[in-house]
Amino acid sequence: MSPKIPPFPPREFATIDEVLANIPAGVAQDAPLVPSSRADVPGKVYIAGGGPGALDLLTLRAVRALGEADVVLLDHLAPQEFAKYSPNALIVDVGKVPGKHAVPQSRIQQLMIDYALAGKTVVRLKGGDPYVYGRGAEELDACIAAGVDAEVIPGITSAVAVPARAAIPVTLRKVSSIFTVVSGHSGLNEAEVNTLVATLRANGTVVLLMGVRTLPDTVAALTAHGISADTPMATIENGYSDAERVTITTLENSGRDCAEVKAPAITVIGEVVYYARDDQQQFVSEVHEKLRAQSTS
Repeated sequence: MSPKIPPFPPREFATIDEVLANIPAGVAQDAPLVPSSRADVPGKVYIAGGGPGALDLLTLRAVRALGEADVVLLDHLAPQEFAKYSPNALIVDVGKVPGKHAVPQSRIQQLMIDYALAGKTVVRLKGGDPYVYGRGAEELDACIAAGVDAEVIPGITSAVAVPARAAIPVTLRKVSSIFTVVSGHSGLNEAEVNTLVATLRANGTVVLLMGVRTLPDTVAALTAHGISADTPMATIENGYSDAERVTITTLENSGRDCAEVKAPAITVIGEVVYYARDDQQQFVSEVHEKLRAQSTS
C-alpha cells in the first residue's frame, strides 16, 4: 500500500526574474545571487532527473532529496506537482520556454553554487534524466570546481518512457536491436543525418527529442539519403499529461499528419512504430501481427 502524503503548509515560490531582481545595481553579472556570507558547513546540490512528467515516476532518491531541499531550481519539463515533497523549500522557476526570458546556463549554475555555499540543500530538478540532453555534466563540473558537494540522481528518460505511452518499444526482439537518440533542437548536421540513416538501414529505431520545429527538415534529409518514404513514424506530444496526443504516420505523410504537432513532443521512426496501440489497447497497424510473430519465434 502506498503511504499517504500528508498536507504541507504553503511554500514560497519565486521566478528567476524575481531572484535576479534582488541584485543591486552595478553588481557584476557573475557575482553571487544570494547573500555573500558563507556558512561554516556548505550545503549540497542534488542534480535530479524528474522523469517524463508524471509525479509518480520520480525515483525514491529524488523524492528523498526534495524532502531535504531548502531550494529547488525547477525546469519547465520537470513534474510540476513535485512541491508536495518539498515542504520548506524556496522554489525557483528557471525553466526555458518559448517567449519567456531564457536563463543563461551560467546563471543557473551560479545560483546552485551560491545557495549551497550559503549552507542550503539545493535540488536542481530537471525533466527526464540529467545526463540525456539535461546539461547535468556541466552542472556537476561547476559544483566540483566551486568546491561544492554534488550528487547526480538519475531519472527516467523521456526518450524511452514517452514512446512506451503509445506501447512503442524502442527495441524489439528480432525486429530492432539498436536505437539512436538525437536532439533536433538546432537541426541535424550531415554526420548526424548519416548516423540516423545507418541506424534505420540496420533496422534500428530513431528517437528524436526537441525536434518539432526541425521535423520537416529531418524527414527531408532522411528520404534524400534513401530511407523509404513509407517508413513508419510516430509523434507523442505532452507525454504523461492530460494533453497527451499520439500521431501515427509515415515519413511521406508526416508533413500533413504532423502539421499541428506542438512541443514538447517526441518522434519515433522505425518498424517498432507498428507496435503502437491506441487508448483501448488495440494495435494501430495490422503489421504488428507479422512483427509479433517474428519477435516471439
